[in-house]
Amino acid sequence: MDWSFGDVLWTTFVIFVWAMFLVILINVLIDLFRSRDLSGWMKAIWVLVLVVLPLIGVLIYLIARGGGMAQRAAEAQQRDVAQLKQVMGSTATPADQIAQAKALLDSGAIDQAEYGKLKAQALA
Repeated sequence: MDWSFGDVLWTTFVIFVWAMFLVILINVLIDLFRSRDLSGWMKAIWVLVLVVLPLIGVLIYLIARGGGMAQRAAEAQQRDVAQLKQVMGSTATPADQIAQAKALLDSGAIDQAEYGKLKAQALA
C-alpha cells in the first residue's frame, strides 16, 4: 500500500480527533455520575442520549451542564482530600501517611504542593 505524506497527516488528524472525542466523552460520563443534583432517571436518560447520539449528546451536555463541570470536579477533589486527611489523622505512622499521600500523588488525586503539605504534616 502506498501512502502519501498527506494521507499520513490526514490519518494522524483523524486519530487525534477520535482520541480527543473519547477523552471528552469519558469526562462527561464521569461528571454525569459525579453529579449529585440529577436523579437516577435523568442520569439514565443522559447515558441513553450519549450512547445513541454520542457527538450530539456530548455537545448538548456541554452546553446544558458544562458550566458546572469544573465545580463538581473541584468538590470531588475536596472530598477526596478531606477523606485523606481523616484517614491520615488516624493511628497511621508518619511513614504510612507519607506512603498514602505518595499514592494519591501518583494517581493524580492531589498535586505536588498538596503532597508537600501532607508530608510536612506527617513529619510534624
